[in-house]
Amino acid sequence: MKVKKRTFGVLASGQKVSIYTISNDEMSFSAIDYGCCITSILLPSKSGGFDDVTLGYSTLDGYIHNTPHFGSLIGRYAGRIKNAEFALGARKYLLTPNAEGKHCLHGGYPSYDKEIWNSKYFCHSHEAGVCFDRISPDGEQGFPGKLTLTVTYTLTCDNEIIIRYEAFSTRTSPINLTNHTYFNLNPPGMRADGRYVLALNHELQIFSDLYVETDKELLPTGNFVSVEGTPYDFRNPKLLRTDIERTNGGYDGTWFIGPPKKDQKMLAAIIREPMSKREISVFSTQPGLTMYTANFLKGEIGKNGDAYNPQSAVCLESQHLPDSPNQANFPPAIVTPDIPYRHETSWLFKF
Repeated sequence: MKVKKRTFGVLASGQKVSIYTISNDEMSFSAIDYGCCITSILLPSKSGGFDDVTLGYSTLDGYIHNTPHFGSLIGRYAGRIKNAEFALGARKYLLTPNAEGKHCLHGGYPSYDKEIWNSKYFCHSHEAGVCFDRISPDGEQGFPGKLTLTVTYTLTCDNEIIIRYEAFSTRTSPINLTNHTYFNLNPPGMRADGRYVLALNHELQIFSDLYVETDKELLPTGNFVSVEGTPYDFRNPKLLRTDIERTNGGYDGTWFIGPPKKDQKMLAAIIREPMSKREISVFSTQPGLTMYTANFLKGEIGKNGDAYNPQSAVCLESQHLPDSPNQANFPPAIVTPDIPYRHETSWLFKF
């Protein structure tokens, strides 16, 4: 196991941004302390080198203007919260209406991926990684409670990336942390005309019978719907392209994996790319899996000058369910002074 640290760039304030590269004998990943962004995951290629299987940027400036949240840590609450508000007891809390001008998406502002986090790395014989931490002040983004946050990215000798989230709060507050990495497992030789090849040839299996019903604004109705007979049925492996035309412009939904489990990860999904034979198994203690086929990309220019167009990647975001603070029948997504928030997600790579 190896860890390398170097300067990735400098903010206008003069603060240096560090990048950590964590590697074992077969693969590696890199992450920066600006937004805890995962900037690359390198897997072996058939030519003997390595391919980056994530979307992102080569420079700090890209992440400063990172509207799609490539590789970002998302919080304090991932997903949408209806009307940018929620109530705890008799008190109503108002958030940033940054989605459709009236709902809150991914916590609103200031965004967790636009902050410098404290960081330190560790390296052992069987695993290595980097630990990020910061304090989210009481009232930040409109949420109650001073939140002490720790996010740890670990690579094991078994080619598994483990993400551990931990938070302590001085007050009861909704919380829902996730990572927004965009995956494309295709070999780079499949790119054409400077445009990133679509990810619709990926084969996906989601271990769920139910998905969260949403309205036209992608807000949960509060109902769970059977995947039977719908384009959201991934109980058996199928290509992303198979039923995507039956959706409203691509996949952007949440599947119910099971009740949250603090100490036991559930197998949520397996995604494969048939040509390269690359595969990721997603395990998590979180109750939901949001799958997003990058429908809102607009040709952003990323690494290697590639243009990232709609559906050129897939996100598999283990998290609590969207709008849980306003949905009585969803599992609670709450941190209290007595009950810390702890969850874990892992990506097991095969190639």
